[in-house]
Amino acid sequence: MNSMSPKYYSNSPVKRKLTYNSVWRWHFYAGLFCIPFALWLSVTGGLYLFKPQIEAWIDRDYDNLVIIGQTASPKDQVLAALATVPDSVLNAYELPTSNTSAVRILVGKEKQLHRVYVHPQTLEILNSVPEDERLMPLIFHLHGDLLAGDKGSMLVELAASWMVVLIITGLYLWWPRNTAGLAGIVYPRLTSGGRTFWRDIHSVTGLWVAFFVLFLIVSGLPWAKSWGGMLKQVRQSVKTMETTPVKQDWTTGPSSELAERQANNTPTPVAAKSGGGEHDGHNMSNSIMMADYSLLNHITEVVSTQQLAAPVMITPPTQSNPNWSARSDTQNRPLRANLKLDATTGEIIERKDFSQRPLLDRIIGTGVAAHEGQLFGWFNQALGLLTAIGVFLLGISSVVLWWSRRTPGTLGAPKALKHPPLPFFLGIVILVLGAFLPLLGISLVAILCIEYTILCRLTWTRDFLSIKR
Repeated sequence: MNSMSPKYYSNSPVKRKLTYNSVWRWHFYAGLFCIPFALWLSVTGGLYLFKPQIEAWIDRDYDNLVIIGQTASPKDQVLAALATVPDSVLNAYELPTSNTSAVRILVGKEKQLHRVYVHPQTLEILNSVPEDERLMPLIFHLHGDLLAGDKGSMLVELAASWMVVLIITGLYLWWPRNTAGLAGIVYPRLTSGGRTFWRDIHSVTGLWVAFFVLFLIVSGLPWAKSWGGMLKQVRQSVKTMETTPVKQDWTTGPSSELAERQANNTPTPVAAKSGGGEHDGHNMSNSIMMADYSLLNHITEVVSTQQLAAPVMITPPTQSNPNWSARSDTQNRPLRANLKLDATTGEIIERKDFSQRPLLDRIIGTGVAAHEGQLFGWFNQALGLLTAIGVFLLGISSVVLWWSRRTPGTLGAPKALKHPPLPFFLGIVILVLGAFLPLLGISLVAILCIEYTILCRLTWTRDFLSIKR
């Protein structure tokens, strides 16, 4: 990019031209890297906004069952679900939302998780599907890690970090200079045609969605493998008086999610009780059986009185938690609550509502709910969708503008001027961002080293990338 020569901004026309050129090159290269990710994230994120509606439509056949008479007990429903996946254990029992709904039961084995739909009366298995193959979890991972595990999560985080640079430099380039009126500034000149039309679409759309995109980036960082993992380490390090690990209401990258899933699929062995184990009639090694699922019959009644926001998940004791638990998994996270229930009696030991969580957890939880479009109803979804459409327009318009000005045989980057200055304040902002977003800082150092040691010394790359030696 050949623009790391911090100098104070000058009002002279030459200095302004050099500064504008320098910022433009930063914007160009950041955009070139971010465009594919911006298009991808806008599509997958736009779809995920409507998770409740999409899942309700997919599961519509399981929520309108004909049920006459008494239903089977939750324990028997769980046993029927466990029989569909050999050697599985109960991961979570989802409290039915209506009297005509199939019972959703999550059964797990190591890092695997299956969602089983059980008829609440006949115990017929209506469907059994791996959780990771369901549409919305699949879109979630396409959005967050490109189905490439932790490496994919870090790549998305890197792109998001450079999008911050893209937004800051874009706003600098947008700032009105010697213009009259608001046309092309706050609203596009749709009848202009040609480059003016696409430039207005790009700059005006960028202005209106800049804040919302920044919010989406910041609210999504706690989920990222690198940034989220470091945040958790920092939180753990400041708990100098406590030895218990920090518990968060979100995972940090795919490996964190799988580790949590495996922990929840590892129940606490208990001595077998007559008729109390989950595998009645099955041989268990050393006569040890898992949690007494018969207690689930009472627990479902207790939890039903607490009026938790759906979906409500009831989980058995695990090696890390000796008690039964119930939680609201609603995407509107400020409505969430967690219950701890006695492993022997099934009575409530503790209830923790969202307002009782640490301040940082509440801030992040509220941000995530808005990020997913579930904090304030349909308007939140509409706002998220408009932002996604805006990001998609930015990506398309940038490609059109780039291709229309690109000289054959070159990348099409703005030509570098000799000794292009970087505004002092912008240099400080980039340094701060490099510290706050470590992947950005690391990649920035790597890019500058490659440019000054290799790219600017090769004639072909200098010409292709428009680098000034």
